[in-house]
Amino acid sequence: MFRDNLLAALEAVLFVAKDPLPIAKLSEILGVSREEVAELLAQVTKATEGVSRGITLVDVDGGYKFATKPGMSGYIERLYKTPTAALSRAALEVLSIIAFRQPVTRGEIDFLRGVNSDRALASLLEKDLIVETGRKDAPGRPRLFKVTEMFLLRFGLKSLEDLPDLETLIEQERAAMGDETWEPAEGEPAEGEPTEGEQPERNQKNEGSEVQKEE
Repeated sequence: MFRDNLLAALEAVLFVAKDPLPIAKLSEILGVSREEVAELLAQVTKATEGVSRGITLVDVDGGYKFATKPGMSGYIERLYKTPTAALSRAALEVLSIIAFRQPVTRGEIDFLRGVNSDRALASLLEKDLIVETGRKDAPGRPRLFKVTEMFLLRFGLKSLEDLPDLETLIEQERAAMGDETWEPAEGEPAEGEPTEGEQPERNQKNEGSEVQKEE
C-alpha cells in the first residue's frame, strides 16, 4: 500500500510540475532513495506505454515530466483551436545551427546559411523553440541564442546528444505536419552574400571556421 501511495504521489508531482524534475529532486520530495524513484519512474513509463493512454512520461535532459503522445495532437488542436504550425526548411536550418553550435549569434547563423535569418529567428522565438541567452563579448554585443526545452519535446529528444542530422529533422517535421502544411524555405539574402541557390564558396571551404575563431 505504501508503494501505491508513493506511485500516486510521484504522478501528482509530475502532473503539477512546470519543469522536468530530475531524480535527485524527486527523491527529496518523496523522501525515498534515488533507486526507488528510478523504479517508480519505470512503473509509470510501463503503465503509460499502452495505446489506451494519451499521456507518456518523457525524459528531457535528465528531468522527467508528463507529455501528451504525438498521436493526440489533433484532439488538442481542436481544444485550443490553434493548429501547430509547421516549420519551414529555413526555420529548421536555423534551428539546427543553433542546436549544434549554441550559443550562437544571428550574424554567425547568416554567415553559415548565406542568407538573412531574421524571419526564421522571429518564428522560432514566437514558437518558444529558441531563447536569447545573453550577449556575446564582441563588437556590437550581438545577442546569443540557444534551443529550449520545447525544442527537445517537439522532436522527442532526451538531450542535445540525441540530435539527428538536418534532413532527418526535416523528414520528421514533414511527416508530423503533412506535406499540405509544409512551408517553403524563407529568408532574404544577407547583405553582400549570394542567394540560397548560390552557396558561397567560402562557406563550403571554411564553414564554421569564423564562428570557431570568434568563440
